[in-house]
Amino acid sequence: MAILWQKRVDDTLYEVRSAGKTRRLYTNGVLHSQYNPNEVITGSVWDLLLLPALCVPEENIKRILVLGVGGGAVLHQLNTLLSPDIQIGVELSAMHVMVAQQFFSLTQPNIVLHRADAVSWLTAYQGPKFDLIIDDLYGDENGEPVRTVPLTASWTEILLSNLADDGVLVINTVSSEELNGSHLVAGGVMEEHFSSAYRFATPRCHNAVGAFFKLPTTQDVLRRRIITTPILEKAERKGLLQYTTKKLL
Repeated sequence: MAILWQKRVDDTLYEVRSAGKTRRLYTNGVLHSQYNPNEVITGSVWDLLLLPALCVPEENIKRILVLGVGGGAVLHQLNTLLSPDIQIGVELSAMHVMVAQQFFSLTQPNIVLHRADAVSWLTAYQGPKFDLIIDDLYGDENGEPVRTVPLTASWTEILLSNLADDGVLVINTVSSEELNGSHLVAGGVMEEHFSSAYRFATPRCHNAVGAFFKLPTTQDVLRRRIITTPILEKAERKGLLQYTTKKLL
C-alpha cells in the first residue's frame, strides 16, 4: 500500500494511502474513509450507513445531512445510487475536508461541506429539515475508533428536531452494546418517534449501525432494491456486499 500524502498537525498524523484504485484516509492509524470510484460498495462500515437509505422510496431522500465526513465515502455512494438534491457534510477536521476534496474527489455541485463542530452547527441550524441524517461522528483513542458525541438525550433531541416527518436517522456505533445503551434505544425514544428500526452489521467490522425510520418499512424493500440494482446485485454476488439486520422496532 503506497502513501500518497501525509501531514502531522500537533499530535495527529493524517495519511492518504492507495491500494490500486482505492484511496484510504487514516488519522493516527485509524481508517476514516475508503473509496474506489470503480467500486461503489466498500465491503465495510460505509455500506451499513448507505443501506438504510435504500429501504425507502428513492423520491423520499432529497435532502441529506452527513455528520462526520472523513473522506466522504458514503456521500459518493449516496450520489451514485440516489438522486439527492443536496448533501450537506459537516466535518470538524480541516485536514479531512481538504483530503475529501483533493484526494477523494468530493466536489460534486450538490455537495456542500462545512468545516465545523457538528453539535454546534446543528444546534444553530434553522433551515429545512432533512430526509436522511447520518451521524458518523468518530475520532480515535489509543489507535481505536471512538464516538466523539455520546448518544445522550440532548443530542438525540437535536437530531430529531432536524429530521423530516418521513425521514430516516442513521447512527454509527462501535458495538451492539453501545447502540443498545443509547438514549434512542434504551430511553424509549425509538418507540415514541419511529415506526420501524433495524440494526445493520457486517462480519467485516465490529460496528453496529442503527437505522430509525419515521415510516414503516421492511427488509423486503431493501432486498428488492439490491436485486434490481445492477451495482448492488453484482457487489453481493461477488461477496463484497455482506450485511445482516436485526429488527429493533
